[in-house]
Amino acid sequence: MSSTETPQEECETPAVTAAISKSLGLTSTEQYLSRLCDRTFLKLWSYPNPYRESGKELCDLIAVFENHVYLFFDRETKALMGDVGDFNLAWERWKKEAISKQIKSAKKARNHVLKNRDKIYLDAACTVPLPVKLSQGDIFVHTIIVAHGASEACKSYSADNVSGSLGIIYSDDGYDTPSPVPFVVHLERAEPVHLFDSHTVDIMLGELDTFYDFTSYIVAKEAAIAKYDSISYAGEEDLLAHYYGNFDDAAESHFIGTEDARYNSVIIAEGEWEGFRSSDVYKRKKLADQASYLWDELLQLTSQNALDGTLLGDANF
Repeated sequence: MSSTETPQEECETPAVTAAISKSLGLTSTEQYLSRLCDRTFLKLWSYPNPYRESGKELCDLIAVFENHVYLFFDRETKALMGDVGDFNLAWERWKKEAISKQIKSAKKARNHVLKNRDKIYLDAACTVPLPVKLSQGDIFVHTIIVAHGASEACKSYSADNVSGSLGIIYSDDGYDTPSPVPFVVHLERAEPVHLFDSHTVDIMLGELDTFYDFTSYIVAKEAAIAKYDSISYAGEEDLLAHYYGNFDDAAESHFIGTEDARYNSVIIAEGEWEGFRSSDVYKRKKLADQASYLWDELLQLTSQNALDGTLLGDANF
C-alpha cells in the first residue's frame, strides 16, 4: 500500500553479529543500480537480488527505511539499439520486455512482501534472512522499474527529445492504453509503479541522495497520483524539478501539483529540469548539501564494518 504521510514507526536495524554476505548485482546494470542505492540508502539497508522462495528472486534490489520498503526491478533490453527501421514495432517489443513483464513481477513481489514480510532472504537456498527486520505494523511498499536501452533511440526519434528520458502518463486508462507516439508510457494510478530509465535513474538517486529525501519525493508523488485524474510529464527529472519548485510553508515540505482545487490534472513540460539545474536555487541547494556528506561517510564506514563483521563492542548497531 501507499501513503501520503510518512509514518513514525521505525523498522529494526540489522542485528550485526557476523559478516553479512551481500550480492553486488548480477548484471552490469544491476551492479550500477547497487552502487547508486548503496550511496542513497546506505549499505546496511540496501540489498541486491533478494529471494522470496528457493531459487526465485523477489526483485533485483530491496531497500528499507522505517516502514517504507522499496523494490527495484532492473532490465536492459536491446530491441531499440542499433539501426531501428520501424520505431513503433521496436518500441512495442522493447516496452513488453523492459516494462510490461517487470510490472507483473513488481505486483507479485509487492503482494509477497505485504503477506510474507518475514520470508525475504539473501541467498537462493533461503537460509539467510534479510538482515533488516521489517516493521510489524503497517508497511508501505513502493515498486520501481529501471528500464534500460531506450535513451539513444528516444533522442534519435525526435529532435524535441532533449534528454532521451521516457514520457510518463498516470491515469485510470491503465497501462494497456496505446501511446500516440513511441517513448510515452501509460501507467495505472492504482498501486502505481515508478518508472526510471538509463538517464533518470542517475538523476533521481543522485539528487535524492538520502533515504529521507527519496522517501519524501516518492510519498509526495504517490499523493499527487491519488489526487489528480491524470499526471503527465516528459521525463522523471522534469517532475523532480516541478517538485522542488513547489513548497508548502505550513507543512514544511515540497509537493507535486497545485494548491488551486479547480484543477484535476497536471502536465509538466519537457526542459523543466534543465531550467532548474541552471538556477541559483539549485546551486544554493547543492552547496547546502555539502555539510551532510561527512555524516554519510561516517555511516558508510560503520556500515561496511558491520557487513565485514569487524565492528568492536556489543552495542546494538
